[in-house]
Amino acid sequence: MGKSFGTITVLILLGLPLILFIAGQLRLFSGRKPDDLGVHDGLLKAPMKDWRNVVSSQAAYHPHEPHHLIEPLEYTGDGNGAMERVARLIATMPGATVLTATPDYIHAEFRSMLLGFVDDVEFMRDANDRLIHMRSGSRLNRKDFGANRMRLETVRKRFERRNESRREMMTT
Repeated sequence: MGKSFGTITVLILLGLPLILFIAGQLRLFSGRKPDDLGVHDGLLKAPMKDWRNVVSSQAAYHPHEPHHLIEPLEYTGDGNGAMERVARLIATMPGATVLTATPDYIHAEFRSMLLGFVDDVEFMRDANDRLIHMRSGSRLNRKDFGANRMRLETVRKRFERRNESRREMMTT
């Protein structure tokens, strides 16, 4: 009895992660791309109120919870250049694929390395307020353990760092 229990335990501890890894590599956890991404009536897709797997700088325009809110990016100078910088920043991030990049809108997918979960990330330029609104949401699951917020804050840090570098170059 003890020997077979040990064998079963080893199979579960080694086999289950292997099965999950293979399923991820076969893209079984990627989910289906939402049909309602993009800009609609000047807004990005609304967060689902009861789900904790999305953050949006436009959450205040929709029914939302506090955990959905994130600040937009602020830019100075040329808005087209700011969006190009965002697209370049995203393209250098692990697991990222930029699917759409226009002067006013960017859509990218981020695929997790191990299990292949896909998150949709969007950026929309608001030329009047000199802002770039952003949204990141998981296709599967109701929780993302903060991955979408961390991703957009990483974009923010890199974007602001480049803004600082540009300002320093202009003042010297």
